[in-house]
Amino acid sequence: MNKLTNMRHWQERMSPNFGMGRSAMGMPVPNPHHKVAPQGAPPNAVPQMPEAPIQYSFNVPFASDLAGPDTEDILHATTDAVLRWTHPGDAPDDVPVYKLPIHTQNLAQLRELCREITHHSEGQVDATAISTTPKNARGQVTTVCLSGVADLVYKARETILNRTPFSLRCATIDVDGNLVSNLREGVLKKSVTDFLDEMSAFCGVDIFLLGPKPTPMVDGLSGDVELRMDQRWRIAIYGDALSAEHAKTRVLIHIDQLLQRIVDAANVDFTVQQLICGRNRKNIKLIESTTGTAIYFPSPFSNAYGYRPQQAHPRDVSQVFITGESPQAIEQAKFKLHESVMRTRVYVKDIQIPRPKIDSILLTRMDKVRKIVEANGTCIMFSPLGSRHELVRIQGGENLHVERTARELMVLVGQFYTATWWFTSPDRQSPGLNEARTMLRDICANSNADVSFDKLGFTITGSDEAVKEALNVISQIKYAYTGQYQIRVKIELANEHKEFVSGKKNGKINKIMGQSNVQIMFDNFGEYNFNIEVQAQLYDSIKQGLSLVEQEMPASISFHVPDQYHKRIIGIGGQHIQRIMKKHSVFVKFSNAMDRGGMGREDDDSRVDNVVCRTPARNAQSLELVKSEILEMVDRADSEFTSQIVNVDRLYHRQLLTRLTELDELERKWNCKIVFPSTEQASDEVTITGPQWQVPLCVDEFLGMVPDKHEIVYERTPALIKFLESPEFVQSIVPMLKTQYEAEVSVHENAEEQTEDGGPTVTLLWTFTRNNAGGLPDAVDFLQGKFATAGLEPVLVKGALQRPKPDAFEEAIQFFDAKLLQHAPAPVAVDSPTKPAFDEVARERVTLFERLRKPGSMSSISSFLDRRKNSSHNATASFFKGSSNVSKSSLISIESTRSFNADRSPWHDSGVNLPEDENQCPWPPSRHFGSNGSEHKLAVPHAGDMTPRHTARQSADSGRPSTSHSTNSGYPGPLSGPFRC
Repeated sequence: MNKLTNMRHWQERMSPNFGMGRSAMGMPVPNPHHKVAPQGAPPNAVPQMPEAPIQYSFNVPFASDLAGPDTEDILHATTDAVLRWTHPGDAPDDVPVYKLPIHTQNLAQLRELCREITHHSEGQVDATAISTTPKNARGQVTTVCLSGVADLVYKARETILNRTPFSLRCATIDVDGNLVSNLREGVLKKSVTDFLDEMSAFCGVDIFLLGPKPTPMVDGLSGDVELRMDQRWRIAIYGDALSAEHAKTRVLIHIDQLLQRIVDAANVDFTVQQLICGRNRKNIKLIESTTGTAIYFPSPFSNAYGYRPQQAHPRDVSQVFITGESPQAIEQAKFKLHESVMRTRVYVKDIQIPRPKIDSILLTRMDKVRKIVEANGTCIMFSPLGSRHELVRIQGGENLHVERTARELMVLVGQFYTATWWFTSPDRQSPGLNEARTMLRDICANSNADVSFDKLGFTITGSDEAVKEALNVISQIKYAYTGQYQIRVKIELANEHKEFVSGKKNGKINKIMGQSNVQIMFDNFGEYNFNIEVQAQLYDSIKQGLSLVEQEMPASISFHVPDQYHKRIIGIGGQHIQRIMKKHSVFVKFSNAMDRGGMGREDDDSRVDNVVCRTPARNAQSLELVKSEILEMVDRADSEFTSQIVNVDRLYHRQLLTRLTELDELERKWNCKIVFPSTEQASDEVTITGPQWQVPLCVDEFLGMVPDKHEIVYERTPALIKFLESPEFVQSIVPMLKTQYEAEVSVHENAEEQTEDGGPTVTLLWTFTRNNAGGLPDAVDFLQGKFATAGLEPVLVKGALQRPKPDAFEEAIQFFDAKLLQHAPAPVAVDSPTKPAFDEVARERVTLFERLRKPGSMSSISSFLDRRKNSSHNATASFFKGSSNVSKSSLISIESTRSFNADRSPWHDSGVNLPEDENQCPWPPSRHFGSNGSEHKLAVPHAGDMTPRHTARQSADSGRPSTSHSTNSGYPGPLSGPFRC
């Protein structure tokens, strides 16, 4: 571990691209593990034999299941975007998504690239792209088969991966319709459409301006999720991951400019950007709060991917955009960023990961890596995709965070297996090029693993599930299955899981080897992980042995228990927790604040998972039982931690962040944590984490800080206007609505709102906070009663509220064919913030779209779209099968097999340490695992009752001892007489 205390001196001594594929000047960096041949050959040197060719095959992860937008929602599209993301007008309705023009175009470009590689290599490399639709896959699978010398094959693979848009995605931004269009005239603003067209060409993406859609809204107290029509429009950006993120940032900045905010930029070294953001971006949110600015950082993995669209301008990774309401605010934000960089201490650690596993992580696990980086406030620098370098650098502001990042990253590495299937028959003839290509295509298309093949056999790399599926496919190939061969599978695990997988005196391993006829070896011990090699001479043996080894691999869950309860749970001399561990054959480890790095840490550190339960995967069903029994000893206010997501308009997040003092007080009051999304993410989702009995109350109070509104439009009549202007309404009814129903009502007139026959209307604007949205129907009913008392029957134009049905008797009427029972009238279409009526909303939206598409505004777009239809939302079968890998089996139940003795002692193979063996299984205190949640359901209090209901957990005697803090635990005292324990 290297500690660099001064950023300026560190930058002078060491390039930030250390360990990357290229230096800062673009020159290649030599591999430190590569042996350099001496200059000149010795006098009697033996001539080197030419390297034998290999066959290498891998899947190109095209996003062929990414569908384009619905043409009915498109208001504006950039150049040729509709042509690429919608089907032609003469296409059938059931055409699959992967046949969209954009996907067929990418496949054609890949085939052209393969032909180009084959041509320029002058026959030394043969590249072919093949597309298939396997039965067990979702959509289309594209496989590239390479043949030639190993070095040239790997270079060709690197070229293909860095020149192919394999990670297409859609980034969506919500925007107020008033910012992008003139609703009164029914036309889009030309400045906005011109900007979208410019950004499309500048970033190399396709951009659509779409209409609003239904969005989920969560009631603060009850937690019910309801749909309502979002009044905001959408900007959909289609492109590869980096280009789409770049364009999304540019569009967000332009929206800030439309909101009269000033834009500026600052240069911050790419390697320290995540460090100054802090854990869960706490530090950067504090700067945004105190300065009233929005700060946009680039992607933390921009240097790992080499693909760039043609004629597109990639984003400068050192450039940070800042938007604010005044130049003074931006300068203040720049000053605070500079201060953060200058006082940042950098801890550096280099770890070595096999190159195939790095590529697999870069292609399939980057979402998890991003969570690791944001949770620890660290920077992970990978070498470019497809390169041969195995060095990965981790930088952090504290040693503890760097170690956590390294361990969590190595857990991801352990989810990838490496298998070798080689032939031992001396007279084995290698298949021809076409036959080998067909074999590799079938293996890759059905397993999603990388496979190389030579005259000796197969080498397979991929996720644990993919490798096992690839071995199964190979076993069904006649050429590979006949004759003599051997199979070896290499698994990587954390070092502390070894005195656990092997058992006492290697008892588990010896039993597996005896029952399944396999050889098991442990080797390559490193700082974090070690390898388990399972070897056999038959496929059935390797299948059985690998399954038994995986059942002995650790399954674990982790959760948070406040430190003050640890002594109570452990008991005197550990008798309490030892009883629980022996009862369920599960090992339990506690870590407190001192174990995690000492007192005085930030608040986030006090909410990390500090209890780890671990057991073999075959006993995974006992993990939840242990967790439930432990949490029974915790008071309800500090019970199991859970998370709830609340949707709040992203632009209102800035106003909430200015009230950090109130938010901090709210967090302390309910022992919860409120996490806002990053500025670049532009998400409405705010995550509130805390004890499951406290989170609903915290959410309710948090939503009390969020305003909401609802409009009800009536037909304008003299009688209605007279009532709304009367002293009774202004001085009596309005104050009563505010005091009794927490809702305010005001009268407005909007010339754009008219009746169906073009008559005038009057609008009642209801304003309330989000936690009181459930009381709005009662407030409206109260006002309707006042209307009836005054002899008014106002005609509703828009904005009615739906009331829930009292019972289900009405639905049963249809089954009684009696003439005495009349049919109930159809319910009137309504529009509510809690129960929407989609017919009414759809009518309003279509009317708005027609106004935007009227002649003179968008006739060209509408006529263009009329010639096409979109069937891109047809989904096909799922690509991946159910997982059986160890990383996922750690969260599910795995039954024990009959290959083990039923009367064995659990102490010899469960991973639980006896007191006399406690010193043989060291447990690093900084080891933490992600929790898989809990099955306990949250009791929802009734409306108006702020006391949550609590039902005691059903379990056996937890063995909780009587303490000074708990006098009614029910733990029996010591028995006397012959029955005493």
